Amino acid sequence: MAFRDLREFLAVLERTGDLIRIKTEVDWDIEAGAISRRVFEEKGPCLWFEKIKDYPEGFTLLNGPLGTWRRVAIALGLDPETPVREIYREYERRVERRIKPRIVDPSEAPCKENILLGEDVDLYILPAPMIHEGDGGRYIGTWDIVICEDPERGWTNWGMYRFMVHNKNFLAGWPQATSHLAMIMKERYLPWNKPMPVALVIGAEPLCHMAATAPVPPGENEAEVAGGLRGEPVDLVKCETCDLFVPAHAEIVIEGEILPDIIVPDGPFGEYPGYRSGTMGEGVAFRVKAITFRNNPILTMTALGVPPDDSSIAASLTAAIAMKKGLQRRGVPVTDVYVPPEGVTHLVIVGVKEGGQKVVRRVLEFFTARRVMVNKVIVVDKDVDVFDMGQVLHAFATKCHPGRGMLVDYHEGRGNALTPCYSAEERRRLKGAFVAFDATWPDDWPQELIPVKASFRDIYSPSIQEKVLSRWSEYGLEKFSSKGGD
Repeated sequence: MAFRDLREFLAVLERTGDLIRIKTEVDWDIEAGAISRRVFEEKGPCLWFEKIKDYPEGFTLLNGPLGTWRRVAIALGLDPETPVREIYREYERRVERRIKPRIVDPSEAPCKENILLGEDVDLYILPAPMIHEGDGGRYIGTWDIVICEDPERGWTNWGMYRFMVHNKNFLAGWPQATSHLAMIMKERYLPWNKPMPVALVIGAEPLCHMAATAPVPPGENEAEVAGGLRGEPVDLVKCETCDLFVPAHAEIVIEGEILPDIIVPDGPFGEYPGYRSGTMGEGVAFRVKAITFRNNPILTMTALGVPPDDSSIAASLTAAIAMKKGLQRRGVPVTDVYVPPEGVTHLVIVGVKEGGQKVVRRVLEFFTARRVMVNKVIVVDKDVDVFDMGQVLHAFATKCHPGRGMLVDYHEGRGNALTPCYSAEERRRLKGAFVAFDATWPDDWPQELIPVKASFRDIYSPSIQEKVLSRWSEYGLEKFSSKGGD
């Protein structure tokens, strides 16, 4: 059974020991962000800051709802100890489903318990944090869902983009040029100088946020993807000031419009690749027309930085499965795809049934032909567990030829402006390079020339393996049994 809202999810996290309530007063200005970043780097629990300086009781901050694989497993209704590969399998199974949302009456929507309109709109009533030293301002949109619509296709898009408080009724945003939001804005609103209605949702049920990070194709609705992940419909309710629909059980909804003829300064910000995003730049202007929120609202945040954190873990899962399905559609003999959270959006591990440079070249062509964020891929044979970075590094070190084992291609207009190793000019032009490391045996090598891997499962016969495993407890080694992949 799916969680109805964030609060039900937090109750379970508290029971499993994956949530800590911080009752000491904490400053929204840097302190909450610094605590949260330190806890991410220690792979610690979700943090609920219950007393925020300068804010009344009941206005709280929450960091890291999906910041560990344990919490992702819990969100999916799995055992917290579920190995990463099994979390991938379960997500892959569910993401194929589509369940249409259910429209509810405003009286059934907790996000409508408090409604501010017109002159009453004031973003400063919410404890938006100054997350990092050096940030351009207070970021209210980090772990959010940003909803917009393509009016010609009737397609509603959910994405996750950063938004900074500019003043009491304006936000500054930075959707990447390759994002769906930017695409819709450029194609449907800017040519006619029309404002684009947008809703920024904070504190929805966690699988809704996960769906917002997923690379869903244009024209498909993430609300239906979220329903498939949950196994039941997402309850949606109509906005107060536009025709968009938002998760009814969200903690906070900020309604407004992105203006076509105004830019506002945005950034810098400590971004998901683990570096501050350059200098202050030109952001989109989001004019706020309404704020609705639950009683005692919980403002969700993620103190982005060096992975892993919510963003990198969610993107690891959603991006990897999308890449696997894309490779399969193109006939690549892929076994598994893993995106290590530590290298999210930049590094991918692809396992294939049959290796060799022809297959690796097809992998390279897949990535360079799409709206690419990744720039490095390691291709490994089927005997390598892509979820075991020890095995991946061993294959890379021993199978990747230092001369012919690297295939490089260049692209322009589809690169990631947040890739730290790109020059300022490459970021501006969205120009980048892509490299595929061939860590597979050449397909023209005869079998007798391929070295036998000296590992337990490869160099010993099945009968010896069975004998040793059957007596493992007898040897007194039961506590050293490995689950693998977690």
